Order: sequence, then C-alpha cells, then structure tokens
Amino acid sequence: MLRIADTRTGRLVEIPSVRRHLLSICVHLPDSDAGIGTADLRALLVGDVLARTAELHGLQSRTFLTTPDLPQEQARALDRAMSALGIHPPATAGGSAASDVHVHAHGTAAQDAADGVHIEVGEVDPDAFDPEGTDPLAARLLMLGHAYRTPVVATGTALDEARRRLADWRRLVADWAQEPSRPIPADVLRHAHAVLADDLGVPAVLDTLDTVATRADVPPGAKFETYAFLDRVLGLDLAREVGHQHRPGT
Repeated sequence: MLRIADTRTGRLVEIPSVRRHLLSICVHLPDSDAGIGTADLRALLVGDVLARTAELHGLQSRTFLTTPDLPQEQARALDRAMSALGIHPPATAGGSAASDVHVHAHGTAAQDAADGVHIEVGEVDPDAFDPEGTDPLAARLLMLGHAYRTPVVATGTALDEARRRLADWRRLVADWAQEPSRPIPADVLRHAHAVLADDLGVPAVLDTLDTVATRADVPPGAKFETYAFLDRVLGLDLAREVGHQHRPGT
C-alpha cells in the first residue's frame, strides 16, 4: 500500500484509490515565458520516482505530462534534460484528468476539479542550474536528498558533495560486486519498503544506504544486493563501475 499526502488537505491518501494494480500519474508544468526550469524537472523526477516506487510494490504505472506548447528547441532541451537525469519519458496529455496522483511543479495551481491526490513539489534555487554537467545524476541525487515538498538550494558546494557521495557509493558497489551474493537483510528491506510507501520517503532510503555501508553484520554481497535493489527506485546507476575495478594485487 502506498500513501501520499494531498497538498490540499494535508491528509495521507492511499493510492491507487481503488483496488487495482495500475497507478496513473500526471505531472503538471506551468505555462511560463521563461521555458522549462529546474523546478519543472524536479516535478518530473518526483513523478519518475513515484512510478518506480509503485513498481517496486507490485503495481504497474503510467505517467502523463501536461505542459504548455513548447518551441521545438525547448521541447528537445526538455527531452535531453530528462534523459540526462534518468527520468523515464512520460506520455503527453491524454487521460490526465482521471489520474490517481497529480504532481504539480512549483508555481502550478492544483486543479480542484480533477480527481485524485494533488501534491506540490518544492522549488529549486537557482531554477536554472545545469543538470547536464559532468555527472547529471549527481543533480538527481541532490534533489532526491530532500523531501519532495521542501525547497532545494543547488549551490556549487551541494552539487560537489552529491558528486562525491555518488562516486563513493559506486566505488563501494564495484568492490562488493566481487564478493559472493547474499540476501538483502530483512530489516533493511522492511524499512525501505515502509519509508517509500509513507509519502515517498526517499531521503530516508539514502540514509539507509549510508547505514548499510558501515554495518559490520552485513556481508559485502548483501550490501551489493541492497544497493542494486534500491537503485531501482533511486535511478542513480550505482553499478556503473562494476567490472572496471580489480582486486588488490591482481
């Protein structure tokens, strides 16, 4: 069972609202002369993570996008930015009004007439930092590190820290991959499922990864499986360096 807090009421609502195995998500972007900004990409990221979480919980999902008519150049730029950030491309328009969840970019008013749960994603400051840099998934990690409702301040220092954290995790995963596979600890699996199901608690999942990395009671093979499994939601390509490292002395 997944629960999301509706921005309009503050109440947690079970999704999907009826007993079925398909979750419909609609991401709403504002009509702005400034074009697509990072706050808009963050809304698309939240929709992407929600869809991934649903699938982890045994649901199918489909995501729609409602956006103003964009010039061809801006539309291509949006496609490139989504690809760089690892966001699965949504379908456009049709079926959005009947969606289970409406994800609104900052500055997009919720539509009371539309059914479903409405959530507003926090702003990003500055709204024009470039996610297509050396490792755009570091920008993804930076945004995932904040609850989706809270603002994100994308300073150079914060991005550098996200790059370092991502590089450290990938190096660890590559090392652990050389050891025999072991099951994911049951307590870790239960906790990850619980925090994701409770209003999309992705920051707690990131903290869980840090904790698992330092636990002496978790063998390397289990640490690898934990990171690989949770990356299905995080979308950080944590196994990127697997196969590119060698055992010491070989």
